Amino acid sequence: MSLQQDIMTAMKIAMKEKNTTALTALRSVKSAILLAQTETGATAELTQEQELKILQKQVKQRKDSAAIYLTQGREDLAEPELAEAEIISQFLPEAMTEEEIAKVVLETIQKTGAQGMKDMGKVMGIVSKELAGKADGKTISNIVKERLT
Repeated sequence: MSLQQDIMTAMKIAMKEKNTTALTALRSVKSAILLAQTETGATAELTQEQELKILQKQVKQRKDSAAIYLTQGREDLAEPELAEAEIISQFLPEAMTEEEIAKVVLETIQKTGAQGMKDMGKVMGIVSKELAGKADGKTISNIVKERLT
């Protein structure tokens, strides 16, 4: 079953349960997927990688918003954002641990012969492509910086 069908099923469940937080989050994801499909052409199906990127972007937006709200002392606004991020995260594959990411980063550094921060872009490109949908870009970046310095 495709991601779009999974989201539609979850939306129906959320409607029956009158779960407005889940419904808002899922409608947002559905809208983002539909927008992406119309950008690439009406008949084009999104690849699984594209769908995962959309989901990751949706989760990241909510977490960033929640972080801003929390710094401003607005827990009342941060809570729904975090709840929506959690709901959307259910459709993402299980994230890798930092140790697993570090292992991939070290292997890539050895393969490419990266010598320092000047090679960070090369390493980031390869690792990001390999771990697409499995790891957060910020976490990858931090680990690459740590290993290259």
